[in-house]
Amino acid sequence: MKKNTPLVSVIMNCFNGERYVSQSIKSVINQSYKNWELIFWDNNSSDNSKNLCKKFKDKRIKYFYSKNYYKLYKSRNLALQKAKGKFITFLDTDDLWYKNKIKDQIKFLLKNNFKICYSNYLMFNESKRKKKLLGKKKNYLEVRTQELLDYYDLGILTVMMEKSLFKKKKFNEKYEIIGDFDFFINLSFNHKIGFLNKTLAIYRVHNSNLSLKGIDLHIKELKNWIKKNHLFLARKKLNVTKQKNYLIKLGFKKLINYYKYL
Repeated sequence: MKKNTPLVSVIMNCFNGERYVSQSIKSVINQSYKNWELIFWDNNSSDNSKNLCKKFKDKRIKYFYSKNYYKLYKSRNLALQKAKGKFITFLDTDDLWYKNKIKDQIKFLLKNNFKICYSNYLMFNESKRKKKLLGKKKNYLEVRTQELLDYYDLGILTVMMEKSLFKKKKFNEKYEIIGDFDFFINLSFNHKIGFLNKTLAIYRVHNSNLSLKGIDLHIKELKNWIKKNHLFLARKKLNVTKQKNYLIKLGFKKLINYYKYL
């Protein structure tokens, strides 16, 4: 295997994802970079997800079925144990990649000597049929902890990272909403996080991922995270002012959704 074409493991966690899963898998198969494996972790689905995955006759797709249902971050940790690649990426069953996603990130990481990077992505609102760019154009390669705290634009569907980083740190399984945020903020204390100023993925917004319950849980988890970490962050001369402001925004969003359903 050539040095510039290492194996990349794509982690796809699935729970009843039949609606979009075929499109997501196709976006992996259509990658211009070919040395990948897809770890398809079926989290005890009861729909047709398994059959839709099995329709793809590609030896790089590795299907695993969990006899028990686990929360998202437990499920991600379990799927990671199956990965054999030097680099890890993540794609949920309702999201999509552009064809050069893996190729561009491998080139970026190897050229700039980063172990982790992310990029811009589009948010596609399915009901409104509109796309919006997520992320700000940055004139620098490295994103520091305070910048992530101030404007957390790191979408896990755009991440590529060395698998070795998971030896010391796993996703915190007690979280259901902010596990990505917690993981990557903690990772940024000890590792440089690179930013590739390209739009490489599409995050799909639909009714299933926008619920009143999700907002309640998001507020609860973020409040607890700030309470738990504010002294540690203060010692590092970091602040969570923008995250506190974000909590206020979530509160308004909760009220709007509440009155919408009255």
